[in-house]
Amino acid sequence: MVEALISVLLERLASVTYHHIEDEVRFVLDAKKEVEEFAAHLEDIRAVLEDAEQRQVKEASVRNWLDKLEDIAYKMDDVLDEWNNEILKRQVEKKEANGENAHVANKNTVCFSIPLYCFCFGQVSRVIRHRDIAVKIKNLNESLVVIAKQRQTYNFQYLERSIELPEREKTSSFVDTSAVFGREKQKGILVSKLFSQSSEEGNGLLVIPIVGMGGMGKTTLSQLAYNDENVKSYFEKRIWVCVSEPFDEIKIAKAIINGAKGTTPESDELEDFLQCMSESIAAKKLLLVLDDVWTQDQRKWEKLETPLIQSCAKGSRILVTTRKQEIAIMMGATTHMIHMEELSEQDCLSIFKHTAFSGREKFESNELESIGKEIAKKCKGLPLAAKTMGSLMRYKETRREWQDVLDSKIWDLQEVEQQVFQPLLLSYYDLAPAIRRCLLYCAIFPKDYEFNKDRLVELWMSQDFLNLKGNQEKKVIGQRFFGNLVMRSFFQDLVKDEDGNIIGCKMHDIVHDFVQFLTKNDCVCMEAIGTNIETELLRANYTIGLADNKIRHLTLMFAPKGPFPLSISSCNFKNLRSLTALDSKITTIHSNLLLELKCRRTLNLSHNLIKEVPEEIVELVHLRYIDFSFNPFLRKLPNAVCDLYNLQTLRFVGCYGLQNLPQSMGKLINLSHLYVSGCDKLKC
Repeated sequence: MVEALISVLLERLASVTYHHIEDEVRFVLDAKKEVEEFAAHLEDIRAVLEDAEQRQVKEASVRNWLDKLEDIAYKMDDVLDEWNNEILKRQVEKKEANGENAHVANKNTVCFSIPLYCFCFGQVSRVIRHRDIAVKIKNLNESLVVIAKQRQTYNFQYLERSIELPEREKTSSFVDTSAVFGREKQKGILVSKLFSQSSEEGNGLLVIPIVGMGGMGKTTLSQLAYNDENVKSYFEKRIWVCVSEPFDEIKIAKAIINGAKGTTPESDELEDFLQCMSESIAAKKLLLVLDDVWTQDQRKWEKLETPLIQSCAKGSRILVTTRKQEIAIMMGATTHMIHMEELSEQDCLSIFKHTAFSGREKFESNELESIGKEIAKKCKGLPLAAKTMGSLMRYKETRREWQDVLDSKIWDLQEVEQQVFQPLLLSYYDLAPAIRRCLLYCAIFPKDYEFNKDRLVELWMSQDFLNLKGNQEKKVIGQRFFGNLVMRSFFQDLVKDEDGNIIGCKMHDIVHDFVQFLTKNDCVCMEAIGTNIETELLRANYTIGLADNKIRHLTLMFAPKGPFPLSISSCNFKNLRSLTALDSKITTIHSNLLLELKCRRTLNLSHNLIKEVPEEIVELVHLRYIDFSFNPFLRKLPNAVCDLYNLQTLRFVGCYGLQNLPQSMGKLINLSHLYVSGCDKLKC
């Protein structure tokens, strides 16, 4: 997450230009030098971030170093926002002074940073503000110098992306069928595809991809089909190749030659290996399993595919397991694609019991079975999780030990972190840094939450997660990121409209646990039902370390009827960038709360009972997203909202008591989305 944040920050610093806010321009001494030095230090640090991001999972000291770096990067981002707000404010004032409509400025979205060469001053108040900004940059630069020096003590290595990742497990065709539960139906579907005569196999070869998230059982399903007696007799040759990364054409060709009992060439030329491979499988009806494919390089695939097509007999099949739907598309095999499904609760329990109760006396198993059922439920249909939890419980003897595991957060269990989260880490590190950041933001929502694609993209926009690429709009980039996460199986239970377009989704509970594990110092999703909110917030302050201002995103659920708890500000949530209340009944927002939490980009208080928005909301100059939807008692907005020049999204869906919007809405020169459906009393 730090890598993506720094990438965005460097882009902002690099895009700096002259901006004359007024005719008279004065300079802040050394401002240019400070900004350039800050950017240079960030570039040096970015070179080793891939190594640091991977090592932080196991090394607490590295995680602490990254936390400090992240804190400085966030603070600099806030400073840039302050300056940007000054520029936007002055733009609006000049438009108004010239008698122009402020909304004309929205033809080109304004995204400015600290000028490299100068700070522009006009009125005395602006001089003071700009000097404050310059001082903040100088202080942040000094702090960054210390962190840059500290990196040398960790001996970080420069890593190219996609190498030195968590180790991938090697697979084989062997399977213990007695330990497999709940895959009979999908095995039947797969075997029928292997036997079917398809119009697509005119070239003699049909590719069948099995797609699903890590730990879902793709390899196991392939093993079941591979070892089916009917499959054995149908195909003349069956060859199993564990591919993984990197996708090495020579290595794969060699494995196929060995599997076909051919002779490998003594040279190291790809041509020689492909020739030998072609000869070893010539005119044979072949079943080739390519397990754990990651590459989307069309050229690499075609080098291997062409000789296979030309050599194999009609009816041959290639069975591919992958976590990435893009690979099925790249192979042109979407028609026969099989999506791995979650196991039923009963099948998860069967896997768990098969491992956990092996070797136990029957009376002992009966005593622990009720707890075992609840532990198996936590696996949420993921066979790897059920097997891992069963292995963990196999060596725990007392009922108290079993109960402790049931009461634990799943990521507090070392075995889960090592065995269940490890496959997810592989998929996570395969994402681009900017997409990783978008995925981790989903930790602010509770389990089983149904994401709306458009709203999620707007939330990513509000946090500046979507960098502009050429002339592409941020919304288009966000939709592509969303699609990427769907393709990689991070999102599931897809909701589609009448035209088949994806409009919503959910996140698997284990994936949700995984992103919470990676963001537990940044995101808090807290339930207040049946408890005292003030006490819970203070406890969170102590447990998570809020004294260090680490929490950036807070979601409060089931808050009872009454004002928003002021203890959020007193508990040192001063650096919050997202504040959300779900399934709550909040009636009042105190002005003091707004004054204390000035870093917020996102304010989501939908589905509450709010009657009035304080004028002090004008102090939240960083705000980009406001959602007051389904607050039935809200009558109007203060004019101060129109001075939030960074605002991109306003949502008032279902506010049927809302009568007026502020007169000066045209001042919101960055506003891109305004939702007022269901506001039946809205006059203007």
